[in-house]
Amino acid sequence: MKNLTHILSLILICLGISTYATGQQYELNPEIQERMKQLSFLEGKWKGSGWRLAQDQKKYTFNQTEDVSFQLSGTHLQIEGMGISDGEVVHHAIAMISPTKDESQFEFSSYLQSGQKGNFKAEMKEGKFYWYPNEQVRYIITLNEKGQWFEIGEYNMGDRWFQFFEMTLDKVD
Repeated sequence: MKNLTHILSLILICLGISTYATGQQYELNPEIQERMKQLSFLEGKWKGSGWRLAQDQKKYTFNQTEDVSFQLSGTHLQIEGMGISDGEVVHHAIAMISPTKDESQFEFSSYLQSGQKGNFKAEMKEGKFYWYPNEQVRYIITLNEKGQWFEIGEYNMGDRWFQFFEMTLDKVD
């Protein structure tokens, strides 16, 4: 009887572990996959150059690559960007874009080589992708007439936006 109790206890423990281990269901979400297709224009490998205005009001140039791919069955978009100036890495970041409950918005989760990270509001408006690191700054990504990735960064100066960043990239893959 004692052995039977041990065996039954072992079976119950195993059943409990297997139930816990399979607790995460693998179900695709076609609605989210469809929403994410709005961002498919970004997918691919990109290479080009850009400039940014620094606090000293001087323009600094850089060469940039962006590697963009859908992840998790098309429910998230991953972007890895690397900027190089004068042979040194001046920007290295990974972002993950995911849908929110609001159908017109996305969450832009960004991770920098400095260790900084954050979750930011993003949205598609009139065929352009906007993301907002804060209330005063926005980045806008679109494809220009040549099919290039064209991105600007702007700072809100009250009643107008002031451009401090521009980047143009060609699709290489």
